[in-house]
Amino acid sequence: MEPALEKIVYTKPSITELEIKYVNDAVREEWGEHCYDSIVRLEHEFAEYLGVRRAITTSSCTGALTLGLAALGIGPGDEVIIADTNWIASVAPVVHLGATPIFVDIDPKTWCIDPQQVRQAITEKTRAIIAVHLYGNLCDMTSLKLIAQNHNLALIEDAAEALGSRWEGKLAGSMGRFATFSFHGTKTMTTGEGGMFVTNDEDLYQRVLCLSNHGRRAGQSKQFWPDELGYKFKMSNIQAALGRAQLARVEELIGRKREILHVYKELFSQFDQISLNPEPANVLNCAWMPTAVFSQESGITREMLLAAFKAAQIDARVFFYPLSTLDVFGAHEACFHAGSIAARAINLPSFHDITHEQQTRVAEVIYKLMEPK
Repeated sequence: MEPALEKIVYTKPSITELEIKYVNDAVREEWGEHCYDSIVRLEHEFAEYLGVRRAITTSSCTGALTLGLAALGIGPGDEVIIADTNWIASVAPVVHLGATPIFVDIDPKTWCIDPQQVRQAITEKTRAIIAVHLYGNLCDMTSLKLIAQNHNLALIEDAAEALGSRWEGKLAGSMGRFATFSFHGTKTMTTGEGGMFVTNDEDLYQRVLCLSNHGRRAGQSKQFWPDELGYKFKMSNIQAALGRAQLARVEELIGRKREILHVYKELFSQFDQISLNPEPANVLNCAWMPTAVFSQESGITREMLLAAFKAAQIDARVFFYPLSTLDVFGAHEACFHAGSIAARAINLPSFHDITHEQQTRVAEVIYKLMEPK
């Protein structure tokens, strides 16, 4: 009887003695008047890394999006354009605030929102565009910024999955009216759960700062006096301490993700029917989630991939289902490319410590599927 194969997980964080030291220091020392020390430091260090003026830690990327949209005054009667291919976290804040999401198709080359589809979807009710940088791939920010400027719309970057990606030299999250990041346990940089709001707009920053603190304005002299109804999407100092250590290693973490994607590209280089995360000349892809998209001619489907990986004791994630097909949005027909690509794609295991042998084992599952029938 052959021994059972060790399961290959799709992701887990990279934690070293540096993270353990920072967290232990926070647990021991950051209480009372020092309870915000790591939070303040992380906000400053993250803004400096990104090259933006302001940053606010949050409990999640979803919380950061909610705060930013609320600060812009987006609500009932407003429309927000977003790609049909996305996780629900990117659109839930729009709905919770009472606005209407408008789903548009993706560019089949980038898997991100298609600027031409955005142009066609704009109405007098449109207030914002949410540009989600999917799996480390980048939206066409040049085109989207021009559209936003011409129509007086807020261009928002959801950079949850794109920490370290660059568009024409500019880091993802540094180009919109505001941007948000995720530090979930699956992300390149993690705080377990957590996120970040960033902006260069001082007025917007002050508005979000107030909303994020239960509606208490900066400079309010009364203790426990909210000036308006706000939110609580806070990060703890212990999470922030973990984040500071991760940020200190961010180039190492991103570099390792890029190495993993490169290995997969080499392993699949013999197949014209397989496309992995694109990296055009003006883009540096942080490679957060290496993803394989199979051509329609290959005949490979999501269901075939899931079954094959499960049989091989390998975790794999599905490409996001189109939002328009979800029951909560009426289970409509998907936008063409959003539906087509999702039906023939898979996210591949890519944790930082994955070995070449493990990546080869992942590739062999696909090799078998690609064999002539």
